[in-house]
Amino acid sequence: MTNDIFDISGNTPLVPMKQLTRQKKARFMAKLEYMNPCMSHYCRVSTAIVKEAEEEGLIHPGMTLVDWTFGTSGIALAMVAVSKGYKVLLAAPDSICREKQDVLRALGAELVLTPSEATGGNLHGCVAVAENLVRTMPNAWFANMYENPVSRQVHQSGTGPEIFSQSDEKVTHVFVPMASGAMISGIGRYFKSVNPDVQIIGVEPVGSIYHDLHEGRSQGGVTSFQLEDIGAVQPTSFWEPEVIDRIVQVSDADAFNCGRELLRSEGVFAGGASGAAMCAALREGESLGSDSLVVVMMTDFGGYDLSRMYNDEWMRRQGFYRKAKTALDQITADDILLRKARKDLIFAQPEQTLADVFEMMKQNDVSQMPIVSFGAPIGSISENKILSILIENDSAMNAKVVAFMEKPFPVCQPDATISELSGKLQTNAAGVLISLSDGRLQLITKSDLIDALTHK
Repeated sequence: MTNDIFDISGNTPLVPMKQLTRQKKARFMAKLEYMNPCMSHYCRVSTAIVKEAEEEGLIHPGMTLVDWTFGTSGIALAMVAVSKGYKVLLAAPDSICREKQDVLRALGAELVLTPSEATGGNLHGCVAVAENLVRTMPNAWFANMYENPVSRQVHQSGTGPEIFSQSDEKVTHVFVPMASGAMISGIGRYFKSVNPDVQIIGVEPVGSIYHDLHEGRSQGGVTSFQLEDIGAVQPTSFWEPEVIDRIVQVSDADAFNCGRELLRSEGVFAGGASGAAMCAALREGESLGSDSLVVVMMTDFGGYDLSRMYNDEWMRRQGFYRKAKTALDQITADDILLRKARKDLIFAQPEQTLADVFEMMKQNDVSQMPIVSFGAPIGSISENKILSILIENDSAMNAKVVAFMEKPFPVCQPDATISELSGKLQTNAAGVLISLSDGRLQLITKSDLIDALTHK
């Protein structure tokens, strides 16, 4: 039992990813910041900022708290403020999601929408409006969440230690969406003090500024992006490159589609910024081994993006829409092989005789066999083929199998879907060879596919 709903801010769940990461050796965990009471990581920040301002005598109930916002930070500030008797006035670009506007108005916050700049993420107009409102309004206070030093301290003293503890101190990589940079600099400061080997990776949209700054390049021209609550056109006071190992950029289309896939595959109802972070993590995770534990920050709530990211028509109009994977597409060759008791592939070599090959078939109870030379499949042989050879020439059993081999089995990668495998097998192939990352080959047959479909 708690006396205040905002007392439960923080200690958000750290949950394993299973479906999206089946082909990865590393472990992936999602830190569900959108499960804070305000449905974003800004809940930690707004609670701490209001509390500190009250303790310092800067604000008291009845005053108006003013800020500028992409929407999510404003919702967090309004939820904390109105419950304590404050009025809230927010400046925001008119391009923010309709759902965010509706929630803010439902909370009783007054919303001043400013014309969107031609450049995505440019909030100069919002900042100017908010600052002017504070100067001209009586009894008003500027929360300034995007620059308030409390924002970084909350993540350095709270979020960072949570990640370390919840991962049993085994975390190796943390992926963080970057907007003001408060979260990544706070988390980065913490980990560089307790375990500098933990990689802190920032994520931003294509068109944002941080990647170039981190690479030591002058800030290039900012291009438009549709993602909200991530990205920037100029650095804030939280820009601290020394605690960030690298910064990855993700396109709008990749971020939105990865976010949608998070919901379909993992039941994680996050927004576009979280989709960008997971997309970057999955991409970077291709090269990580089984000793890696990757934590991805899920900072925004999908319910605030229903009219955009989760709306098929909007996605189509923007050119972002990708068809969802079917149930069959979810099953891959690797999944099928995991169901089988993996053994070394039984294969014939070209210099072996038909008699030797047939004896191998009997001993291993198989009716077909690939022929492999120096690790590469060059043909195949089956019982039916051997029978037809012997009917024509009963002395052929001592001849080399290379003279009678049939077409080689098709070769696929471990991420081939069951639909792809079925298509290969329908073209009269007795089996499909799967080329593993260590160079070995494994065989999948029609019976393996049937077993996978009946036990999925």
